[in-house]
Amino acid sequence: MKDTYIDIKSLSLEFELYDSSKQSLKKKIIHKAVGGFIEHKDSKKTIVKALNNIDLKINSGDRVGILGHNGSGKSSLLQVIAGIYEPTSGKIDQHGTLTALIDINQGLDFEATGYENILLKGILHGYSLKEIKKNLNSIIEFSGLGDFINMPIKNYSTGMVLRLAFASSTFKNQNIFVLDEWLSVGDDDFLKKCELRLTELIKDSDILVFATHDTNLLNRICNKYVRLESGTIVEQGKI
Repeated sequence: MKDTYIDIKSLSLEFELYDSSKQSLKKKIIHKAVGGFIEHKDSKKTIVKALNNIDLKINSGDRVGILGHNGSGKSSLLQVIAGIYEPTSGKIDQHGTLTALIDINQGLDFEATGYENILLKGILHGYSLKEIKKNLNSIIEFSGLGDFINMPIKNYSTGMVLRLAFASSTFKNQNIFVLDEWLSVGDDDFLKKCELRLTELIKDSDILVFATHDTNLLNRICNKYVRLESGTIVEQGKI
């Protein structure tokens, strides 16, 4: 059986924007969302280079902290590892099952019930329907939503939505855990449950890839770091 690993070689990620009349607004939005730098190709097309020629090998046992200011490409790198984006060039080869907490609300349908959204989130994370239903009671219990689970989530408070999304995304340990910032979800009691589960997921995973601005947290849970600027790795090493 192969070890868990992530092997990234000469990887770049680009987005094309059209319509120069709206470029100013688009540049601001995309730059904030994906990082990288912007290159003008012609009057109608702009290329956003979110990641540029990334080489990175992550092995079983590694806890890698991804550093960089807002717009440096941290989230884009996590999204490529999670399979949300396909690289424009280069390649990523990885082995192992994966849980990604990048945009915790991703995949939610606010017209659907809490129960239906548990199924949607589970499928989004690659679980079978049988596997999701097997864990359904524990997911509902962890969320603490009780009878609200049968209500459309458009009627939930923000905290209730976050509790549902977190419980639905973290009910099973995987080989690779991808985390975009440390999550603080809900009231004090649920926050303690949330932090305990995150700690368990990190402990039980073979690989952690963790984007953060918190250097104290990075030093506590990671053994390696990678620093990005404008979509390029400018520094990496051991902690």
